[in-house]
Amino acid sequence: MSDEILDRARRVLDVCRAAKLMVVTAESCTGGLVAGALTEIPGSSDVVDRGFVTYSNAAKQQMLGVPEAILAAHGAVSEETARAMARGALAASQAQLSVSVTGVAGPGGGSVEKPVGLVHFAAAKAGGMVLHREERFGDLGRGEIRRRSVLVALELLETLARF
Repeated sequence: MSDEILDRARRVLDVCRAAKLMVVTAESCTGGLVAGALTEIPGSSDVVDRGFVTYSNAAKQQMLGVPEAILAAHGAVSEETARAMARGALAASQAQLSVSVTGVAGPGGGSVEKPVGLVHFAAAKAGGMVLHREERFGDLGRGEIRRRSVLVALELLETLARF
């Protein structure tokens, strides 16, 4: 893992630790890399509650309670799904802060409406605050899209933890 990712993960852990917040991740296109970055740091167990890798729509529904109607109307790669994933992760965990990532990492799977490099993020905090961010990284290659997605997810966690 890059120093940039590890530095950002350390900051997230420090801010969450100071605020006494536990974190849960809900990941699709990153496949657990956000949770992996956080747990790469020794002592992260006092902040990281758990992580969900929900690659399929069925997993999003079963593990996070994402409504079938949201997936049918908006698709897996959408603001609505990212928000539902973040809220669902909070509900299915002991955490007070969540982050979700859902996107098209490529090389295939893109469309005109949802091209390779489109990624939706949401961070939710117990009590109702939810932040959303959409990134269109472009077709930079699967590894680079996933790397950048981890950085954005960690940034959102840090931002929301400070509220």
